[in-house]
Amino acid sequence: MIFGIHACVEAVRSGKEVNKVMIQRGLRGDLINKLIEELKENGIEPVYVPDEKLNRFGNRNHQGVIALISPVGYQSIEDVLPKVFEEGRVPLFLLLDRITDVRNFGAICRSAECMGVDAVIIPEKGGALITSDAIKTSAGALMKIPVCKHYNLKEVIDFLKESGLQIIGCTEKTDNYIEDVDMKLPTCIIMGNEEEGISQEYLKRCTHKVKIPMTGTIESLNVSVSAGIIVYEVLRQRRIK
Repeated sequence: MIFGIHACVEAVRSGKEVNKVMIQRGLRGDLINKLIEELKENGIEPVYVPDEKLNRFGNRNHQGVIALISPVGYQSIEDVLPKVFEEGRVPLFLLLDRITDVRNFGAICRSAECMGVDAVIIPEKGGALITSDAIKTSAGALMKIPVCKHYNLKEVIDFLKESGLQIIGCTEKTDNYIEDVDMKLPTCIIMGNEEEGISQEYLKRCTHKVKIPMTGTIESLNVSVSAGIIVYEVLRQRRIK
């Protein structure tokens, strides 16, 4: 966390990965206007909160402003994908659609790193932030696996399709199972929100929709468990000679 107007301005100017900037409601003045202008120029939308919320972060002189800085640097999928091809590997990406629980997010990234996923793709807004809890749950995987953060995931999906990747949507609304799809091909797997699943805008862009075969009475799995099963299926298929 970074406290104070000047410190937040310098953090933004220095190019640090800013997760969120909280500004006290009703705050006025030249300095705060300068900060808001810096945020706007860098595509960062501030969140306006009551003073009581800022005070919960401890007895610090926050001046009405607190910034949350990501402990890892984000990458661009447009930079990561060519590197994967250049290194002679078959791309495998995991796109997370509004996964909000920090521990689910960390657990997914842990499985992804263990199973050889090339990058995890997350939305600019609406998803879990990379916090110390997320890093701890990931067992440090978030410090190793590339994380690509993008404002428009529809454009990312279209870019990947145009680059030759198949888009696999994990959803219960299908009759196809994960083993029915050839995962040896360049692949991006989409995992949906814990409650609502994959957005319709993303689902209709999928090349295939698949589900995990189950024989029990409970209808669904935790999203982090599902992600682990699916990326393992990719690894299993790719290891078959």
